[in-house]
Amino acid sequence: MAIQSRKESWFIPTIADNCGFVVVETNFKMYAYSTSKLHCEILRLFSKIEYQLPNLIVGAITKESLYNAFENGITTEQQNAHPRVADKIPSVPKNVCDQIRLWESDLNRVETTPAHYYDEFPSRDVFEAACDYARDQSGLLWEDSKKMRLVVNAEIHMHMREFLRGQNK
Repeated sequence: MAIQSRKESWFIPTIADNCGFVVVETNFKMYAYSTSKLHCEILRLFSKIEYQLPNLIVGAITKESLYNAFENGITTEQQNAHPRVADKIPSVPKNVCDQIRLWESDLNRVETTPAHYYDEFPSRDVFEAACDYARDQSGLLWEDSKKMRLVVNAEIHMHMREFLRGQNK
C-alpha cells in the first residue's frame, strides 16, 4: 500500500514487511502500517512508540530511543529502504539521518575508564618512579609532571599502592 505525501521530502517509507511499511517524517515522527506485534517490538528498539491502532503504529525517533538501539548493536548504517525510494540516497530524510549520525558519534566520543588519582608525592624522585612503574605496567592514563600528579587505571591501583609504600620506606 502506498501513501501519497503532501510534499515528497516529508514522507519517506522504509520496509517493515511485505504487507506494511514505515514512514519517517522530517520532524522525526514515524508511522508504521502494520498489524504485527513483532513489528511493534522491532520499532520499539529504536523509537518511542506513542500509540498503536489496529493497523498503525505511531512513534518518534528520539535521542534516548536511539541510544538504546546503539547499545543493542544497531548502527546508523543499517537501513532497509522501501523499493520506491531505495534508489534515493538517503532514503530517510537527510536531517533525520544527520541527527542520528550525530547522536551515534556522541556515544563514541568519550570512553570512561575506572581510574585512581595520585598526588602529594613526598619527592620528585618518588613521583618519577611512580610514573615509570605505571608506564611499565601499561596503566598510566595521565600525568602532570609540573604539579606531580598522575592517574592510573584501576587495574594496577593495588600494585601501585604497594609500590609507593616500598618507595616511602
